[in-house]
Amino acid sequence: MIGDSGGEAHAPAAKRTAGVELRELSERIRRFVGERHPTKLLLFGYASYIIVGWLLLCLPFSQAGTGVSSLDNLFTATSAVSTTGLTTTSVAGNYSFLGQVIVLLLIQLGGIGYMTFGSFIILSRKSELPPTRAEVGKVAFSLPEPFDIRRFIRSVVAFTFIIELSGALALYFALSAAGQNAPVWGAVFHSISSFCTAGFSLYDSSFESHAANFWLNAIIAALSYLGAIGFIVCVDSWRVISGKAEEMTLTSRIILWSTFWLTVGGTLLLFLGEPAIRSKPLDERIMAAFFQAMTAMTTVGFNTIGIGGLAKTSVLLIIILMVIGSSPSGTGGGLKCTTFSAVLGVMRSTIRGEKDVRFWGRPIPIERVWAAVATLAFYLTALIMGTYLLEMTEASSFDENLFEAASALGTVGLSMGITPVLTAVGKCIVIALMFCGRLGPLTFGMALFCRSKPVPEKRNNDLAI
Repeated sequence: MIGDSGGEAHAPAAKRTAGVELRELSERIRRFVGERHPTKLLLFGYASYIIVGWLLLCLPFSQAGTGVSSLDNLFTATSAVSTTGLTTTSVAGNYSFLGQVIVLLLIQLGGIGYMTFGSFIILSRKSELPPTRAEVGKVAFSLPEPFDIRRFIRSVVAFTFIIELSGALALYFALSAAGQNAPVWGAVFHSISSFCTAGFSLYDSSFESHAANFWLNAIIAALSYLGAIGFIVCVDSWRVISGKAEEMTLTSRIILWSTFWLTVGGTLLLFLGEPAIRSKPLDERIMAAFFQAMTAMTTVGFNTIGIGGLAKTSVLLIIILMVIGSSPSGTGGGLKCTTFSAVLGVMRSTIRGEKDVRFWGRPIPIERVWAAVATLAFYLTALIMGTYLLEMTEASSFDENLFEAASALGTVGLSMGITPVLTAVGKCIVIALMFCGRLGPLTFGMALFCRSKPVPEKRNNDLAI
């Protein structure tokens, strides 16, 4: 009895000790996370999504047909989280319905960003956002310093849901009218894939069989543009249209200006120079040229004509559009049109002998200019290295390897047909490029080499690079 009472007396003490140890462990983890550079947390977040998605895709209930190898499952998971769209295997043919749902969830998580979902869950229970998570959110979305991250995250989730639901409804009617099988699932899948600029399709030839379908092309393009330019630009535009603001911010104006002229220029050059569409009727020729320019610059990665059969000039044009990419706060990838515009501004100022880089009479902060130059350098370095490594390991031609590397790094998903026949080493190279492209080469480099939390500084972040 004495021994029993002693054991009972020690039980609360043991529980208190365990509770103290648990709190200490929690505090250590919180301190460790708080000391990490936000870009490292961003890297770890995307990597965790890829690993979880990879494991789920490897399970038997995700497989269909002959099944998919572990490396191909890793390739698919990385492509989905990075919203690239390159695939070594057929999504519809080799994954079950549950497997396709997993792929779609990975696309959604990657498109909006792991910080959005994680922060949204926290905000549903708390009124304040932890400082570390708020900092990573600003890194992920290139937000200005005074931006309210809490309100932004709630608005992004609501905006995404509304756009994707509207897109799914529109696509359902378009796919039904086109006689496509399973129009409900096809509409949901392609609406999310389009808005997240992922380029994943349930059709092995993408939308080549619907090249003449105006409404289907228009809906996909609208979803892709909305995802590519991003929530901030959409809200900024709406405030001007509704009269709540006199003018848009400089960043929004640059994004819309770049998007418009890249679309017009790309469409015109493809319309005039691509032999594969010259035999089409005038309206279909314009639509094919527009769609390919749109899909490259928004990095959505769908196609209505065979990429492998394009002329060399068209291939080079599409590579340029893929490299430039979309908005820094959108779901697309690439160098980012604001970075490209800032570099053009540096060139113009240098030619004119001006000290300041200006757009529409407004100076770009010097730190933004340096960031643009550094981003360009990192991006071109990653592209050259990726192409070089593919040249060493693959039997495909130089232009095919360059195109594949540009598509992977820009998270575009277009291919000249070499993705399914990549060697195991080639797949690993493309996986690394897709992951690097999702973070952005500059952010990826910072995540690898920055050891500690950066010292916060106040600055005018009017132009987000």
